[in-house]
Amino acid sequence: MIYKLYWGIMALIYAPFFKKFSFPSHIGVPIFTKGLNRVIIGKRVRILPGLRIETHNNGTITFEKNISIGQNFHITSADNLIIGSNTTISGNVFITNIDHDYQEIGKPILDQKLIIRETRIGSNCFIGYGAAIQAGTILGEQCIVGASSVVRGKFPEYSVIVGIPAKVVKRYDVVTKTWVKTNPDGTFK
Repeated sequence: MIYKLYWGIMALIYAPFFKKFSFPSHIGVPIFTKGLNRVIIGKRVRILPGLRIETHNNGTITFEKNISIGQNFHITSADNLIIGSNTTISGNVFITNIDHDYQEIGKPILDQKLIIRETRIGSNCFIGYGAAIQAGTILGEQCIVGASSVVRGKFPEYSVIVGIPAKVVKRYDVVTKTWVKTNPDGTFK
């Protein structure tokens, strides 16, 4: 109970730095923040300690309502990045919409241009421990991402996505009302 009081006090301290911060939400002590004035926190967003959150250029990050995020979460955005309502994100997860170009030989990667690709997490998703959601990933509603998966691409709603690189292994069939194994592209066998 004391930790909830502590997190509530910390939320009051951090709230003025965000573009919008809705209560009752709370954030554990972050490791690093940049551009919080371009971050929207919806109602009942819970982020455990170790957050690293960055917006670059005019990028924004929106956490819709009722989101639970584990420890050591890292998120970066140079465009509009949205985490859908009722999503659960396990610890040690990375989400971005930024890639670094590497074409100029002899020039450090961090000095080369940013490549920005739309990234969006749908509502009711679950992202497993240690997953990396790379630039250009769009997860449909209620996708399940397996632990330690490396995800890039567009994935249909109600998909189970696992692996390196991540592929769809199951989808919910609305006709039979069961989870069914699929082809790697998400089509039913």
